[in-house]
Amino acid sequence: MTPPRRPRAVLFDCDGVLADSEMVVNAIVADQLTTLGWPLTAAQSRETFLGMALPDMVPRIEARVGPLPPGWAEEISTLIAHEMTMRTPAIPGAPEAVRACAAAGLAVAVASNSARAELVAKMRSLDLAHVFAERVFSFEDVDRPKPWPDIYLAAAAACGAAPQDCVVIEDSVPGVRAGIAAGCRVLGFARETPGGVLAAHGAEPFGDFAALPALLGM
Repeated sequence: MTPPRRPRAVLFDCDGVLADSEMVVNAIVADQLTTLGWPLTAAQSRETFLGMALPDMVPRIEARVGPLPPGWAEEISTLIAHEMTMRTPAIPGAPEAVRACAAAGLAVAVASNSARAELVAKMRSLDLAHVFAERVFSFEDVDRPKPWPDIYLAAAAACGAAPQDCVVIEDSVPGVRAGIAAGCRVLGFARETPGGVLAAHGAEPFGDFAALPALLGM
């Protein structure tokens, strides 16, 4: 079997890939939406909004509860950023995998549908801010969030790499679709979403970050 071609850059999603933050974040979202009249558990919130950026969440929420209070999106983003500053659990093996890629000479970037303040807080809490440096992209840095390809095209450009020379690490269907649309090879971390679902959208599923070096041809 031919080993995978080593990429020039590896582009990581954040929530569910680097940060084990989905349930923490969705507990905040569920609490807020329950107060507004849409009763949700954290698990139901995760299932409803997995991989979605806040601008895409708002119309779905307003269809259920009516117009949101002014400044609601900014308020919930601030709440999440505060929580992530205090504690961002890591996906086992993920921060080590990022550092291993960088040590092997691969460019690395993070591209997330999180708001900028949330993403910065997570990177600091995971002690990865210095590894990614300026190559940290939130949905606020591009015109269109995932599943559009904009954020991965921006991340690839920041790494000085063509999209076809990049590998994207994703765990959600919108993220996989964004990576594929950008022209990248996509590895699907099968944790929040079953591997078969990720594969159906074009990803190569894997279930353990210990397998990543071999998948990257390192």
